[in-house]
Parts: sequence; structure tokens; C-alpha cells
Amino acid sequence: MTTSPAIPADDATAPEDADASRTPRKWWKFWKLPIGVQSLIAVGVGALIGTFAPAVGEQLKLAGDVFLNLVQMIVVPLVFPLIVLGIARMDSAKKVGRMAAKAILYFEVVTTIILLMAVALAKLLDIGSGAPVAGADGASVETLKQGIDFHELLLHAVPKNVFAAFAEGNLLAVIVFAGFVGVALAAIGEQSKPMTSVLDSLASAMFKVVGYVIRLAPLGVLGFISYDVAHYGFGNLSSLLGFLAVVYVGMAIILGIIFPIIAAIFRVEYITMLKAIGNLVGLAFVTRSSEAVLAPLLLKLEGLGVSRSTTSFVVPLGYSFNTDGSVLYQAVALVFLANAYGVDTSIPTLLLMVGVLVILSKGMAGVASASIVVLIAAGNTIGLPAEAVALLLGVDFIADMARTAVNVVGNSLAASVIDKSEEKAEAKAGRSAATPSSVPAAAGGEPGDELGGKVLAGRRSADG
Repeated sequence: MTTSPAIPADDATAPEDADASRTPRKWWKFWKLPIGVQSLIAVGVGALIGTFAPAVGEQLKLAGDVFLNLVQMIVVPLVFPLIVLGIARMDSAKKVGRMAAKAILYFEVVTTIILLMAVALAKLLDIGSGAPVAGADGASVETLKQGIDFHELLLHAVPKNVFAAFAEGNLLAVIVFAGFVGVALAAIGEQSKPMTSVLDSLASAMFKVVGYVIRLAPLGVLGFISYDVAHYGFGNLSSLLGFLAVVYVGMAIILGIIFPIIAAIFRVEYITMLKAIGNLVGLAFVTRSSEAVLAPLLLKLEGLGVSRSTTSFVVPLGYSFNTDGSVLYQAVALVFLANAYGVDTSIPTLLLMVGVLVILSKGMAGVASASIVVLIAAGNTIGLPAEAVALLLGVDFIADMARTAVNVVGNSLAASVIDKSEEKAEAKAGRSAATPSSVPAAAGGEPGDELGGKVLAGRRSADG
């Protein structure tokens, strides 16, 4: 057997051949970079295209829209089986109700704290006083003047046709329907196994599809950034830099003070959580859509030890009821506009503003610029004209990036907190089962062992 002779070290053609063979590999290594790095590169390229070739940048919005449509295409088919399975595998309907009550209470308390902080910050800095209002274009918000009808909002959450809710992507209605189905499957016991098996397969397939879609995220980022820079430019920033600065300072206070305090109270490893979801927060920032990271976020939280039943229930619910970044933006924006238009900003008016936003902010979808509708409706209650909001439309995409990213972190923390609370509840139930009165029964054989086995088995199944 013969071997090929070694290429001499002094052969001048060897380095050239080696470089030629390596060049294609270097190019394709771009696709092996982490999605976060690819997205950052896309941000830079998109900003350059939007600045120097605005016509091309405007057209690239198509790439962003296609990516967002792909994401929204899989949200409902993924969320539905996850919620159904999460509830069906809980120990009882009582646990479902307990978790829902905890989640809603947590959302209300945290968003109220954030609203009070935001209003106080904006009032203290007196932002908006003397801001020019002549440039507001009322036509740009004409289609949003209808505001929010609570009667319709409630009916929207309880669908009369579940297939229509699925087709429309009505996430809140899907959650409600999935809750009923999950409780029903838990009630029928063994008969639910065929359906839970199908839903398990569906969820696994959807997670696989998510992996394919997320690989296209850099193209979506490129499209969004190119369009934003080309369409909005940087000319509108000068008069609203103060407003944007306060919004970002408020977001920093949430991420750096309020959330860490909450995490410390409930013994959640906040820094570890941020490191795990950092890439997804960055992706949500540039795409301005929390739905874009919903599926991988659930997986990341499971990797951190949060049970699947908690993540699949709390995170989707939080997308409608726990919009921490959005409520801060709304509060700062209302104070800014009130000062700009000379509307009363006394303490009673500000407290009214907070109360209105606490109510209006619930039921918001996790899509880009959904805060604008709530902002118009809340502004009407304190005497602001609808066209006032038009002042902020030119820089809304910049604020939208921050509020979407904070929403993602807030829902991740909420799921972690609720899961910690559920662990304590289960531990307490386990201790109650081990009281002296139950020891003789356990010693006699079945009853005590059966109860302990159910607790452990319930926890394992809840963790997926």
C-alpha cells in the first residue's frame, strides 16, 4: 500500500492551495455563529443600508414581515398544546386555580409598582414642558381613536368559535379554551392518554419548527432595522431625546433594581436567568416582538429548572397581562404629553392616570407598537387629544425595542417566581402528608406510600 507524498514545506503553492480550500469554510462559518451574534451583525448592516440606500431599506421590510409572520404562524399551535398538557398534568384543578390566582396577583402588584415609579420619575424630571406640539399629525393616529371597549375585550377572551380564535391568532382566547380542555383532560384520567400523546407529539413538532424559524432571525432583523432607519431616520430624535432618555432610564431601573429585588425576595437567581435568556432578549429588542422568542424562551426557562407546567401557563398569560416595559412607556409618555399640552399633572390626576393604565394595560397583545392604542385610550381620560400621540410615533420604534425586551425579562421572572412559590406549596403539602397521624397508615402499607408517590409523580410530570 502506498501513501501520498507529503507536500514539501518550502513548496510555494502549498499555502495558496490551503488558503483556497479554507476560504469557503470561513464564509460559511458565519452561519455557525450564535444567533445573537448574527443578529448584531444584521443590525449593523441594516443600519448602513437604511442610511445610505433608503430605497432598498424600505423594500427590505418585506424580510422582516415574512419572519414575523413565520413566528406568529407557530405561536398558537405551540401555546395550545403546552397549556393543555401543563394543566392536565397538574395534581388537581385546585392547583390550576391557585397558580392562576398567584400569577394575576403578581402581575397586578408588579405593574402597579412600575407605573408608580414611572410617573414619579417623569414628574420629578418634568419632561415634556415646552416641547413643540405643532408638528403632531393627527391623521397618523386616526385609525386608532376607537380606544378600548371592555365589553368587547371580555367577549374577545371568551370565544364563541374556537376555530375562528385559532385562525385570528387570538392568544387570550386560545389560553382560555386551552385551560378548559386541560381541566377536562385532568378530570377524565386514563381516558385522556390518547389525546395527551397527540398533543405531546404536536408540541415536539412545533418546537422543531421553531428551531427552523429562529435560524432566519438575522434576516428578519436586517429587514426591520433597514426599514426603521430608512423610514424614520434620525431627524425626529433631537426634540424627543429627553423623552427617550427617561424611558430608557426607567427600563434600567426596572432591570437593575425592581426585578433584582423581586428575585431576591423569592430566591430566584436573577443574573443566571439573564445570562440564559440574554440572546432571546436581544432578539426581542431588535424585532420588537415578544412573540418572536416565545417558544425558545419556554425551553430556556425549563433548562433553568422551571417546570413545564409553570412556563407553559404563566408565560403566555403574561404576554397579555404582564407587560412591564409597556406600562412604563405609557406612564412616561402620558406625563410627557400632559406637560407638552399644558394638561393638569397634579397628584390626583397622576393617580387617576395610574389607575386607568392598570386596567387598560391588561389584555395587550405581544406585538409591535400595541401600546399606542392603550396610550390613546388613557390619554382621552385625562383630556389629551388623540393627535397628541402622533408626536411620539417618529421615535416609537426606539422605545418599542426597550419595552419589548423588558416585557420578555418580566415574564421570565414571573414564571420563575410562580414556580418557586409552587415548590414551597408542594413542599408544605408533603410535610403535611408526613404528620404523625399519617405515619401509622403508611407503616401499615399503602395509604401513606400512595400519597407520597402521588406528590412525587405529580412533580415529575409537571416538570415534563
